Amino acid sequence: MPVIKKNSVKLRDEERARLIWLLTTHKPLTAALLGEITLVEQVDSAELEHDLAEVKVLVSHLPPPDLADTLEALPVVERHALWRLINDDKRGKVLLEASENVWDDLIDEMSDRALLDALETLDIDEQIWLVQHLPRNLTGRLMATLPPTERARMRQVMRYGKNCVGAIMAFEVITVRSEVTLAAVQRYLRRLGKMPENTDKLFVIGRDNRLMGELGLQTILLNAAGRRVSEVMDADPVTFSPEDEAEKVARTFERDNLLSAAVVDENGMLMGRLTIDEIVDVVYEETDNDMRQMGGLSTEEDVFAPVSKAVKNRWVWLATNLCTAFIASRVIDGFEHTISQLVALASLMPIVAGIGGNTGNQTITMIVRALALQNIQPGNFTFLILREMGVALINGLVWGGIMGGVTWWLYDDAALGGVMTLAMVLNLLMAALMGVLIPMVMTRLGRDPAVGSSVMITAITDTGGFFIFLGLATIFLL
Repeated sequence: MPVIKKNSVKLRDEERARLIWLLTTHKPLTAALLGEITLVEQVDSAELEHDLAEVKVLVSHLPPPDLADTLEALPVVERHALWRLINDDKRGKVLLEASENVWDDLIDEMSDRALLDALETLDIDEQIWLVQHLPRNLTGRLMATLPPTERARMRQVMRYGKNCVGAIMAFEVITVRSEVTLAAVQRYLRRLGKMPENTDKLFVIGRDNRLMGELGLQTILLNAAGRRVSEVMDADPVTFSPEDEAEKVARTFERDNLLSAAVVDENGMLMGRLTIDEIVDVVYEETDNDMRQMGGLSTEEDVFAPVSKAVKNRWVWLATNLCTAFIASRVIDGFEHTISQLVALASLMPIVAGIGGNTGNQTITMIVRALALQNIQPGNFTFLILREMGVALINGLVWGGIMGGVTWWLYDDAALGGVMTLAMVLNLLMAALMGVLIPMVMTRLGRDPAVGSSVMITAITDTGGFFIFLGLATIFLL
C-alpha cells in the first residue's frame, strides 16, 4: 500500500473535508469555539473535547491556502469559529489566499490591532496587495509602521487601479549590471542566499536604473563563467507598463509562455516585476467574474452570504427579467384570439422560445470568449455574423423540420407543422444575430460584454419567439 506523504494533495483534501464536516455537523463544537457555551454545559463533554482537539490538529496541519479554501466552503458562523483557531502568524497568509468576500466577513469581527498584527507577518509586496482592500483608516496606520522606502512603494501602488499591472506587481527583483561576468553574478547570488519566489531571470540595469535586458537562470548556468552579462543577456525582453490592464497582460503571459516579466515606467526605468502566480490569480478572478456576470449575479456574491445580502445583490437583474417577462406576456396576450382558435399553440410556444434561448446563449458564450481573447477585429465581424447565421439556419432547418414533423403527427395538421418549422428557423436566426450583436454593442459602449448577457438574450428570444410563432399562426392558420 503506498505511503501518503504529510503534504500530499490527497491528504490535504481529506483533512480539509474532515474539518468542514466537523464544523458544519457538530453545532455544539461551533458554539464552544465561539464562546457561546462551555464544555461543562454539555452532556457529552468528552466527545466535544475530542472533536475540538481534532479540529485544532487539522488547523495546525493545513497550510494557509487550504485554510483559505476551507473558509470559503463554510457558512458565516462556522467561518468565524474556524478563524478564531488560526494562529496570528498564519492569519496574514490566509487572508492573502482568500477571496474579498471572506476578507469582508472576517475583518468585520477583527480589531484594528489584530488586523495590523496579521499584516505584519507578510512581506512588503503582500502587504501592498492586501492594503488596497482595507478600510482607509487602517491603511494610514499600517503605512505609519513601515520604513520610508516601503511607505513610498505603497503610495506608488495605491495610485493605480485595482485591475492594473501596477496594483499587482512585485517589488522584489534581483538586478545585475551588464559589464560584470557570469562568475560574478553567481557569487552575488550565493551571497544573497535566497531568491524571490518564481524567479526565472535576473534583470539587467544601467547605473540610472534603466532596464537594459534580462538574464535567464539557464543562461547563467549553461554559459562559460568568464563571459560578460552583456554578451548573453536578452536585450529585447517583454515588458509591461504599470497602467496596462492585468487581463490583457495575462493573455501575453499565456501566448509567450512567460514565468515573469519586468514592469517599467514611461522612461524605461525598472519598477518591479510580474510573476505567473499573480497572473493565475487574475485569470481565475476574471473567469469567475465572467461566469457570475453572464448570469446577472454580482461579482461580490458569496454562496454563504446572509439572505438579505444575496437578495440585495440579485434584485437588479431579477427586476429586469420580470420586466422582460411582462413584455413577453403582453405579446402573448395580443394573440389571445389566435390561441383561443387553436389551443395547440399554447403547448408549442415554449419549444420555440426555449430553442432560441439555447442558441442565443451558445452564440453569446463564443463571442464573449472571442472578445476576451481579442480574436474579434473589425475585419472579421461580418464573417462572424454570417457564420453564426449559417449555423443557426442549418440547425433550424434540421431540428425545426424534425419538430414540424412531430407536430404534424401529433395534431394531424400539416400547416401547423410547417408553421412550427418556419418559426424555429426564424427564431434561431434572430437568436444568432442578437448573440453576436449584444456583446459587440456592449463592448462598443465600454461595458463588460459578459454582464447580464444571458438574461438579455433569453428575454429577446422569448419575446421574439412568441411573436414569430403566434404571428405566423395568425397569418397561415386562421
